[in-house]
Amino acid sequence: MAQHCRNLLKNADSRAYPIKNMKTDIFDFELPKELIAQQPASPRDSARLLHVGNVFTDLCVRDLPRLFSPGDVLVLNNTKVIPARLRGKRHETSIEITLHKLNRDGSWCAFARPARKLKAGDVINFAEDFSARISQKLDSGEIIVNFSGQEFTKGLEENGSMPLPPYIDRKTGSHESDHQSYQTVYAAAAGAVAAPTAGLHFTEELLTEIRNSGVEVIELTLHVGAGTFLPVKVDDTEDHKMHSEWGKLNQTGAEKINAVRGAGGRVIACGTTVLRLLESASIENDVLMPFEGDTDIFITPGYKFRIVDRLMTNFHLPCSTLFMLVSAFAGLERMKDAYQHAINSGYRFYSYGDACLLDRDEIS
Repeated sequence: MAQHCRNLLKNADSRAYPIKNMKTDIFDFELPKELIAQQPASPRDSARLLHVGNVFTDLCVRDLPRLFSPGDVLVLNNTKVIPARLRGKRHETSIEITLHKLNRDGSWCAFARPARKLKAGDVINFAEDFSARISQKLDSGEIIVNFSGQEFTKGLEENGSMPLPPYIDRKTGSHESDHQSYQTVYAAAAGAVAAPTAGLHFTEELLTEIRNSGVEVIELTLHVGAGTFLPVKVDDTEDHKMHSEWGKLNQTGAEKINAVRGAGGRVIACGTTVLRLLESASIENDVLMPFEGDTDIFITPGYKFRIVDRLMTNFHLPCSTLFMLVSAFAGLERMKDAYQHAINSGYRFYSYGDACLLDRDEIS
């Protein structure tokens, strides 16, 4: 069934109908550096929340239960971030790699720096009993590596660090507090190399309050890859290639979401990763199917949404695939206005920043 679903989805994604000849620079905006959050809000649910509907409403994440209705469904991504950033040596040269995707044969795709002199066959040593051999060198500093020595998970735990995005300034690597802060309270399925950051705002108490208000809470898994950090370097969005990420939505989850939609409830995606997997798992007649496999769905204005009605997400980088996605969801001009409102109001941006709740543009 899962393989059959994947085959259908390869054809289903042709429904996107992206606007042709869309220039990347239309998604650009100026952000004051001081608004880039370096630490998360504490407690988590004290972060600010901008509701982007017909008007902009300044709220707090704790206000979420009153923004939902009984019969809605909130979908969370339960992926767990692994300490995917490793520093080691190739001969006498220091090398840093960031893992971003596990391959079926057990090897890993990774970004390396400096990568210029690396070649297939090179060995990077991270500890006396933990190393990686480069099996392939790809474009843009990407390599494929196979690990040897101590057990992989133990090797990561002892030698790796949390793969914080480059705009979070940690001169000596991630702090001990990041191991908890850069992880959702419901993280369960290890494999992500970036956090599903909208989920960082939830506490156990807030989730309980949401459930008690009559909202169904469902989990899926999408292992976020480090490709989410990569800038869009092409002039036209049609020329950008997305890195694929592995995800899974089980049959029970798909059936519950379909039932909610059939009863008139709204599907609320917590994060762009949830939205991307739900839209990847939809087929003809807007039906959600179980899904297990890779998705590289790239959502830009012109995309016809099938499943998600509302999106909770953080504030994203200019010219990023994530800002393109939210612009497709809520409208480019409305999102530019919303971001300008957030900047003028001192909202905190990016992974450790504040959040927004987006109502879908009616024409999407």
